Amino acid sequence: MRFPVPLVPGRLVRRYKRFLADCRLDSGEEVTAHVANSGSMLGLATPGARVYLARSADPKRKLAWSWQLVEADGALVGIDTGLSNRIVAEAIAEGRIPALAGYRTLRREVPYGARSRVDMLLEGEGRPPCYVEVKSVTLSRRPGIAEFPDAVTARGARHLAELAAMASAGARAVLLYLVQRGDCRRFEIAADIDPAYAAAALAARAAGVEMLVARADVSPAGIEIRSDF
Repeated sequence: MRFPVPLVPGRLVRRYKRFLADCRLDSGEEVTAHVANSGSMLGLATPGARVYLARSADPKRKLAWSWQLVEADGALVGIDTGLSNRIVAEAIAEGRIPALAGYRTLRREVPYGARSRVDMLLEGEGRPPCYVEVKSVTLSRRPGIAEFPDAVTARGARHLAELAAMASAGARAVLLYLVQRGDCRRFEIAADIDPAYAAAALAARAAGVEMLVARADVSPAGIEIRSDF
């Protein structure tokens, strides 16, 4: 996935109200940017951190700027979780996720479960439907190890339960963790942060839910999946 406009570098002043961040551009201008990330962004929202923002030309937007990348521990990290599905969908279409190759169609935001929409539904003749949920991974507390979640996520646990129900009904169900940083080579569930999510992940796997992990290369030009863990 290539960014549609060149990113503008700056420094983080502060993140607040979860979805807002004040940043100082290299030009000296101070702007308020939208933060498309509902997590804690543990280790990524330190004042003074190097950030990269995108500016929208849409006059209808309340905030013209969006926070896209941050530099942490020497690595660029993609923090816009709203881009995760697009990154994965492009990689599937280009055959860069072998475990999800060979399906004829990919549909987004398909209703399933009690009150949810699955991120992607893959379908192909002679194959059971494949329900795919994508989770963006940005947390790394130890060198080389990516972790999820970075905060308690009841919604994430619910998604696991709904995927487990699909698997029990005969469908293929996949939870894909997208690691949006290139400095990690292992992935773990952060059970100390959310024990309930960790338990739900174990139960889902026992029910037949597949857990896949893909790593993305992150640069100011774009974010692209390069390999499975």
